[in-house]
Amino acid sequence: MTSVKQNLTRSTELTESDSARLDTEILLGHILGRQRTWLYTWPEYELTEIEQRQFDELLARRKSGEPVAHLTGEREFWSLPLRVNASTLIPRPETELLVETALQLFPQQQARALDLGTGTGAIALALAAEKPGWRIVAAEKSADAVALAEGNRSRLGFDNVEIVQSDWFENIAPQQFDLIVSNPPYIDAADPHLAQGDVRFEPRSALVAEREGLADIEHIARDAIEYLRPGAWLMVEHGWQQAAAVRHIFAAAGLRNIESRRDYADWERLTLGQK
Repeated sequence: MTSVKQNLTRSTELTESDSARLDTEILLGHILGRQRTWLYTWPEYELTEIEQRQFDELLARRKSGEPVAHLTGEREFWSLPLRVNASTLIPRPETELLVETALQLFPQQQARALDLGTGTGAIALALAAEKPGWRIVAAEKSADAVALAEGNRSRLGFDNVEIVQSDWFENIAPQQFDLIVSNPPYIDAADPHLAQGDVRFEPRSALVAEREGLADIEHIARDAIEYLRPGAWLMVEHGWQQAAAVRHIFAAAGLRNIESRRDYADWERLTLGQK
């Protein structure tokens, strides 16, 4: 029988992970149905044969590169426990900047918002949690991702969010929004990072865009004008080297008061503009 403490030392096996200890804690806690703090409160607990086998299997899969979120089926975003799977991107902490900025920009208690390419529903559901008076449409092209987002919406009980299947604006009825947000694909197909880390297990369609990663942002900016009321805002996440290009795209689309915001690593990762 192997104890919790002994199993935690196996983090040394995850040589390719930048967060080996955290990964091990999450996987072990998942198998035991416990919070990470419990592991250090009861380090002498000995795993059953079934628990040990399950942990060994998950650790082996993590060693092969599978994302922790896929192994546990869940990722926290904005303090919301979201179900995840291989149909869409795993929500990233840096995308919380998009939520923070939207809330700062539009503090009103009543608004209509559109989240394009919602994936797990992370952005739309985070906004809904903070602004129960907002009416939010969350659009997603992938049928599997739509089902995932709808499951998250239903499980968390956000009745002010509507999940729709739409290729960007394709199935969005003509209407006016106060805010449109998106974390679209923005990686260049030639980017070597696509062959590294967790992104190897995520759908390329949710990562890669043509025209050096800018094609989808161009599409969104061009069509968003018809869906924004006067004075409304468009906001997109993008790559750390793309801010100047995105500002140019926004200006060409007819937006004003354009600016880029920096993330906690001091990279320009978010650009917004007003109609």
